[in-house]
Amino acid sequence: MKEPLWNRIVEVLSYNPQEPMIFSSGVFLILFLFFSFIYMCLERKTSARLLFVTLFSYYFYYKSSGMYFFLLAVVTVSDYLIARAIYRSRGNQRRGRWLVALSLAIDLGMLGYFKYTNFFAGMLTAMVGGNFQPWDIFLPVGISFFTFQSLSYTIDVYRGDLKPLPHLLDYAFYVSFFPQLVAGPIVRARDFAPQIRRPVVITRDMFARGVYFIIIGLFKKAVISDYISLNFVDRIFDNPTLYSGFENLLGVYGYALQIYCDFSGYSDMAIGIALLLGFRFPMNFNAPYNSSSITDFWRRWHISLSTWIRDYIYISLGGNRKGKIRQYVNLLLTMLLGGLWHGASVNFVVWGGIHGLALVGHKIFRTEMLHHDRHHESRGWKRVAAMILTFHFVCLTWLIFRNHTFAGVWVMLCQIFGNFHPELIGQVVVGYKYVLALMLFGYLSHYLPNRWQEGLISWMKRGNVVVDALLLALVIFIIIQVKSSTIQPFIYFQF
Repeated sequence: MKEPLWNRIVEVLSYNPQEPMIFSSGVFLILFLFFSFIYMCLERKTSARLLFVTLFSYYFYYKSSGMYFFLLAVVTVSDYLIARAIYRSRGNQRRGRWLVALSLAIDLGMLGYFKYTNFFAGMLTAMVGGNFQPWDIFLPVGISFFTFQSLSYTIDVYRGDLKPLPHLLDYAFYVSFFPQLVAGPIVRARDFAPQIRRPVVITRDMFARGVYFIIIGLFKKAVISDYISLNFVDRIFDNPTLYSGFENLLGVYGYALQIYCDFSGYSDMAIGIALLLGFRFPMNFNAPYNSSSITDFWRRWHISLSTWIRDYIYISLGGNRKGKIRQYVNLLLTMLLGGLWHGASVNFVVWGGIHGLALVGHKIFRTEMLHHDRHHESRGWKRVAAMILTFHFVCLTWLIFRNHTFAGVWVMLCQIFGNFHPELIGQVVVGYKYVLALMLFGYLSHYLPNRWQEGLISWMKRGNVVVDALLLALVIFIIIQVKSSTIQPFIYFQF
């Protein structure tokens, strides 16, 4: 008997842990069309529009993490009330510090329980020689992002950089705003708050940029990242000994492109969707593999996160205000914590520590040996050589980031340096021609000058808005078809 249509609709709209809703999912793309219609109908009714978007954002989070959306409400209400209490205690520094500590305890305590309980419990058990069985603790999607975003608000109010938002609805809207809720970028309240109650104004430039970023983000995430991951990268990292050193090296290059397209693609879609709703987010990735140093890399990679850990961890530890040795220690501690933020595993901590040591080493080399200031830029062949060196250092650290064990890292390095088999290069290129072509396209487009992107946006801006909308609809349709079971066997052909 055929399932009733109503039951099917309820099933699609209900939380499914096997299929959490993300921007590139067909369900979201369809829901967003209905959402946009209601949003524009409420264009001139500010409070109703904010309430509608907030409710949709909570539903979006429900579709991603089920009933754990209540955590979002806990963080929102607690930090809203704490920030107002901090502002009223401006003359009492001690009380303000206790209130900030309370905010830290609530937000980091929640994050620590869900994300790090098994990690630290396992370490303690191993230290005493016990046998630890991980507890069944669900990790809510995006909890690292919205807790950090909310924390920045209370800290900014404490520092006097921001006045608390006047209404709980405004703050709930800021924390839960669905484009950046589960994967960033981490938006500061000082940048976002002035936009909340402005009239909805979507200029031709904003619309063109929004369409552009959504298309680019969808292509990065749903085509490049997912395709090379499924058809090449995962196979190499899962069984490196089955492949030659050349294939292992290509796997590392592939993962570097995959993780960039995955992270930046989602950020691009968030930026684009926000623009179509009349809001502006800061850039989150700026061609990071164009970096000429590891310091330059962290100015370009996940910018909202790197500036967050700089402003709220590095500076809070003392920054560069207490001498060079203390500055280097602060850099290392900051990156260790940044690595831990990415995941509850030793390999992430080691990854962060290596980046911290590299930042310290580069700072010493630049200032003490070359005597360059922070604004110095290499030119010509020196810059090219520095970019190649930086890229391969980052790729080496991605090897640690991606592998769950250090034994796996060692095996892949042994394959690359001891079992390269150059005679197989032609065969490998032919066998993985579609994957390698997509990787080549991804890297070539990554190194294109920014003015090419601006030129394309200008062309879209000069065109008809309807044409832009139809182009976006066409790309969305193709992505939905790629994700569907009827097209997927063709697209994900097993080589």
